[in-house]
Amino acid sequence: MNLLNILLQVDPAAADSATVNGIKETTGAVGAAVETAVSNPSELVNTVSGIDWGGLLTSMSSAVMTFGLRLVAALAVFFAGKFIINKLHKMLRAIMEKKKVEPSLTTFLLSLLRVTLLFLLIITVVAILGIETSSFIAIFASAGVAIGLALSGTLQNFAGGVLILLLKPFKVGDFIVAGGNSGTVKEIQIFNTVILTPSNERISIPNGGLSTDTITNFSTEKYRRVEWNVGISYGDDVAKAREVLLAVLDAEPLCVKNAECVPTVTVGGLGDSAVNLIVRGWCQGENYWDVYFNIYEAIYNELPKHDLHFPFPQLDVHMAK
Repeated sequence: MNLLNILLQVDPAAADSATVNGIKETTGAVGAAVETAVSNPSELVNTVSGIDWGGLLTSMSSAVMTFGLRLVAALAVFFAGKFIINKLHKMLRAIMEKKKVEPSLTTFLLSLLRVTLLFLLIITVVAILGIETSSFIAIFASAGVAIGLALSGTLQNFAGGVLILLLKPFKVGDFIVAGGNSGTVKEIQIFNTVILTPSNERISIPNGGLSTDTITNFSTEKYRRVEWNVGISYGDDVAKAREVLLAVLDAEPLCVKNAECVPTVTVGGLGDSAVNLIVRGWCQGENYWDVYFNIYEAIYNELPKHDLHFPFPQLDVHMAK
């Protein structure tokens, strides 16, 4: 590869006809000097002295300066473009929040928009540097195929994120159980869904597996049923126990009582040491745990006041005489 080809690859646009001709003449003279040096070393000094070193340095300086200016311009465009993308991201987020767009859709669209704009910015910077964008895009497409095969799981996660947003099995703020994890959905991103567990642990679940997994959503319905297991001693009055337990549910302000949400107390089984009662009540989803713990405490306090007993495991032993 000769000097002309190297300079043309560095900056094709800067190679005008005068520069090209000068470089051709100079490189031709250098080539002739090399051939002369090989055949007749004594003529090397005379040949080299005839080379226009000033023109060669001027041409190289012009090419390097032009490329330097292009590099500075490309850097300026990159940082300015990145600043604009960040501002646009914040502005669109504010608009979507003002319009009350669903948070999960907002997060997904903004993430997708940021990736797309950054890709276009990189293409623009490459074009400013003088590199053929068509060749660059072709290389990127070929690399994309190879990367796509290597990152098939990542693409599956992207498709899973799209399915979650379209089918909406859950949204930001819902309490779900999926893939052995339970928690409140904080973000639905392009590739992952982030949940926050009751113990304040942040878990990222890949969207690919999440979109095909069994999902239990505890926040979709307005009311949730709460269940308590209570044991009373054999010989205690079951009807009286039912009356006391229903009164406990009625006294809890967070319990819901209407035509659709009717509290019940039933005998669930006869254990070794106790008559097992199943108590069922209703509450709004966000009050589930408060109702669950409040009722257990109230049951413990109220049953002994009405001569109802909590049995202990016991074993009757009969001695043979």
